[in-house]
Amino acid sequence: MTMSDSVLIIAEAGVNHNGSMDLALKLIDAAAEAGADVVKFQTFKAENLASKKAPKADYQVTQTGKAESQFEMLKKLELSDENHIALISHCQKRNIKFLSTPFDLDSLALLHQKFNLDLIKLGSGELTNAPLLLASAQTGKDMILSTGMGTMEEIEDALGVLAFGYSQTDQTPSRQAFKEALKKPDNFAFLKEKVTLLHCTTEYPAPFNDVNLRAMDSILDKFGLRVGYSDHTPGVAISLAAAARGACVIEKHFTLDQSLPGPDHKASMTPTELNALVLGVRQIEQALGDGIKRVSPSELKNKTIARKSLVAKTDIKAGDKFTSDNLTIKRPGNGRSPLNYWETLGQKSAQSYNKDDLIK
Repeated sequence: MTMSDSVLIIAEAGVNHNGSMDLALKLIDAAAEAGADVVKFQTFKAENLASKKAPKADYQVTQTGKAESQFEMLKKLELSDENHIALISHCQKRNIKFLSTPFDLDSLALLHQKFNLDLIKLGSGELTNAPLLLASAQTGKDMILSTGMGTMEEIEDALGVLAFGYSQTDQTPSRQAFKEALKKPDNFAFLKEKVTLLHCTTEYPAPFNDVNLRAMDSILDKFGLRVGYSDHTPGVAISLAAAARGACVIEKHFTLDQSLPGPDHKASMTPTELNALVLGVRQIEQALGDGIKRVSPSELKNKTIARKSLVAKTDIKAGDKFTSDNLTIKRPGNGRSPLNYWETLGQKSAQSYNKDDLIK
């Protein structure tokens, strides 16, 4: 995936539309107005995503109760083909990129065959979903893959599936074939070009002591691929920290109102926080610089004001020796450097100085 030096900010609308197109369109508006690069939804068919016996997560029970099953909850949050068309059209009008996460093969086909999206985003739950990983890579499109709940070994397994898929081989898929595909330099080159891994803690909201941002460094060191961060913590501080640590993608849930019914609203940020996140990340991008220590243009004018020079502590006559009694260090900094203090002691003054004169 070709990335600029600019962090890609994904405003995760997810299922916070609550099945309402009016709310979904307003989420797009809010993301665009906040300055996000991408607004992302979720595409699935409930019957392909969860069995009717699948339990809800604890956070889902807390937010939506026990009366309905996970399947029933998901069924109300599906987006139809017509909904997708309307959302994509509205994103084009608002000049923000539309993205949606597929959770099943039919949804992948809808997004990337019918609507021809140019970027695939797979959630953490799909890290071990080899058929979906394989089909995604076989599209040949760029991919962002979240790694929540995953180990390094599981990430490596997933990358093997992707390497196999991107290679467009006729070989029969198997775990051994995936391992072998990852070892081939040409296949790994596909991953370097196309895949970004997102560190993530899959809890809503995620406890700060479970975030482990340094895992971003470990993922980068291990695989050498672009690394970003999918943030489920409250507020914007951790996303900003991730950007400062080098995340090339920041993804975060947002909502119009945290008190709305639904599984994800309470763990989502508000439009105001989203705007603060965008502004903060853009400031961090400017502040990171190129790493070369130099005098910056803005501070150059303050150099002589803030630094110090060797200064006459008392009146000094020509021929007098400089001593600790008649020599001191004061501002401004356009005289002899204090680094020369010890070399100057004991020398004879070539001229007379009044108190507070700069030593030349």
